Amino acid sequence: MFLEQTSIELIHAGVERGSFGHVLFDFDGTISLIREGWQQVMVPLLVETLSRTPEAEPVTEIQQLVERYIAKSTGLQTVYQMIWLADEVSVRGGQALAPLEYKAVYNEMLLARIDQRIEDLKAGRAQPEDWMVPGARQVLEGLRQRGCTLFCASGTDHEYLAVEAELLGVAGYFNGGLHGATDDYRNFSKKILIDRIIEDHRLAGSDFLTFGDGYVEIEDTKGAEGVAVGVASDEASRSGVNVAKRARLIEAGADVIIPDFREQQSLLEWLFARRG
Repeated sequence: MFLEQTSIELIHAGVERGSFGHVLFDFDGTISLIREGWQQVMVPLLVETLSRTPEAEPVTEIQQLVERYIAKSTGLQTVYQMIWLADEVSVRGGQALAPLEYKAVYNEMLLARIDQRIEDLKAGRAQPEDWMVPGARQVLEGLRQRGCTLFCASGTDHEYLAVEAELLGVAGYFNGGLHGATDDYRNFSKKILIDRIIEDHRLAGSDFLTFGDGYVEIEDTKGAEGVAVGVASDEASRSGVNVAKRARLIEAGADVIIPDFREQQSLLEWLFARRG
């Protein structure tokens, strides 16, 4: 079912809505495209690492295992994906590095991939909208105009999140703060943040709204009885729905699926319309 004359897919059309005052956004793939293609860095790293273990399966089997895991873990802090890697290395008789060491290797490889994008933004050779999900700025403006407190939570390290949000000119919209990963990973997660927001502001679950393209933030929001909009963005083409991402977001419990924020006005009107 789609909202009339839009590409906004209503998975749970009867969800309670209209009273949102606190809104959480994921960053990468939901607002920012600076890190588009991160999977093309992480998947080969994990596959190569596991393939070198003494009891490794055929590469095709490892590839499938890694791709399934990353699809399900998108939205987690990177370190948890590296904890998984270390465990899988050990299971196959290998000598695992510490998860934070694997994370450092991954970060170095990813930064090499995206360094030119960041430099272009800093130098003005690229504009922020060149590396944003279409309509993202407009939806942030629309929510702030409605008096919402906005939070940004990311599995990316906080130091990178802060820089990239500034480069895109969106940091100032998040009057609830930017919340990125730290090495003290046990004391931060999207679930911890969601639970804290709901508790601190004494919200009913339906007063809380999340936008995200990852399984984790959608699942955590639904676990807190909030409302979740899944952003099934095709990060490479910047147009249309990523079919695999859509399926994962629906599995995680998304109430609404959108390809991007081009139809943000219709989306916000529907989200903030009180039923009955």
